[in-house]
Amino acid sequence: MSVTSPREKSMNGSPSPVSASSTSMDNSLESSPTYSRIPSQRQSQTSLSSMEAEMNATESTTGVTDPKKDTIDLNKLQEALADDEEIGPLYDANGNDFEVPQFTMKDIRAAIPEHCFERSVTRSLSYVLRDIVFLAVNLTLCIKFITPEYIPSEIVRGLLWAGYTFLQGCIATGVWVLAHECGHQAFSPYKVVNDTVGFICHSLLLVPYFAWKISHGKHHKNTGHIERDMVFVPKTRDQFASKIGKFAHELSELTEEAPLATAITCIGQQLLGWPLYISTNVTGTEYYAKRKDGRGQGKRNGWFGGINHFNISTPLVDGKDAKLILFSDVGLACTGALLYWLGTNYGWWNLTVWYFMPYLWVNHWLVAITYLQHTDPTLPHYENGVWNFQRGAAATIDRELGFVGPFFMHGIVETHVLHHFVSTIPFYNADEASEAIKPILGRHYRAKVGGGVLGFIKELYTNARACQWVEPCADAVGKGKQVLFYRNRNGVNIPPAKLPKPEVQAQS
Repeated sequence: MSVTSPREKSMNGSPSPVSASSTSMDNSLESSPTYSRIPSQRQSQTSLSSMEAEMNATESTTGVTDPKKDTIDLNKLQEALADDEEIGPLYDANGNDFEVPQFTMKDIRAAIPEHCFERSVTRSLSYVLRDIVFLAVNLTLCIKFITPEYIPSEIVRGLLWAGYTFLQGCIATGVWVLAHECGHQAFSPYKVVNDTVGFICHSLLLVPYFAWKISHGKHHKNTGHIERDMVFVPKTRDQFASKIGKFAHELSELTEEAPLATAITCIGQQLLGWPLYISTNVTGTEYYAKRKDGRGQGKRNGWFGGINHFNISTPLVDGKDAKLILFSDVGLACTGALLYWLGTNYGWWNLTVWYFMPYLWVNHWLVAITYLQHTDPTLPHYENGVWNFQRGAAATIDRELGFVGPFFMHGIVETHVLHHFVSTIPFYNADEASEAIKPILGRHYRAKVGGGVLGFIKELYTNARACQWVEPCADAVGKGKQVLFYRNRNGVNIPPAKLPKPEVQAQS
């Protein structure tokens, strides 16, 4: 179904043609990402269910994993929306018309060359070694040469140390990404190698490897699902209204949020977002309350709510995984002991500059990358009746970070859409695989490029202004009401729907 958005009709009186490469909106705060405007694939009326899909690679008794069985079971199918089903006009926050994806995971996987699935333990380990050498050389050179003997100016020394923390943070983010590859079994064909390398690297970066690996796997299984996704789950209109003490129908009438308030929120998110997520499940799901085993009863997001990545009884994982949570905690304790020894013997200020300031950069990059890959005015979210695995995977967007992304962060920024379809393809094959699936995705492939690092950072503020909550399109009908798009109170792009004031029942 192809429809013209109300915004296009009101502006032009007739449907507007869509550029072959991108659509540009006339709002100064936001423009839509570059698309490949190839017609949506409709070869099949069925689509793959992901409810039973496994994110991690299937293991054999020898401990060798199969990258082709990581996310789906091709025998488990469910009916998709019929092409002729009435859903009404759908349009994203930029006013671009939207079609519910109809391609299948079989289409996606068939398009990827066989060699892209191959994982080399030698090649992967070489990148770990490279990054460790970079970290060691950067620290050693700075300790040796950023001294009064070589650089008398205290201001210059301070600037050079600031540069050290930025560079060290970029390199350490790359190590984090390699451990993330291990968690997806994309690092090598051998699970014991993957989990050993991942556990060591993530523990040294204060990440509870196994706990996060499990919850992150659930994120991949449920991406784009408005209830079951695990992180950066947007608030619905009712939830956002409740948060600010308003009724849902009042949101279309509110004045905009102060730009300073938006900026402060962004800064807080970038400074504390990652530790708050693993400690309190901030921006995370509350679907755990519906667990049939009762692990989520009486628990809530926030401090002392029992929802974190350290508690063996957390409902973010299953009871059988308690020992893995404990093992993750032991890894963090060992790193904590090492840091305490370094601080005691070399000085706490030195440790702050050497480790904790670069750690803040790692936190910044992780939050920024994840937020911008899953938050954009063009992205949909789905309720249960419409959602499936491939629709959720397509509800992501590629970004670019200049040379920083491919070189230091191993392409995690630039090939994230592909990663959500097949998470066991190693990063060094991801560019080729990503290009291979673009013709299948057609208009449903999204990428926003240009501007390098500064453009990427600007998007944090831009999207925070444009993407405050999700709601159905005003004219959606039937299952179209289960396809949700971002809206905001700030006058950016498509305004929120005007809702009638609820009737107040007379008291008897």
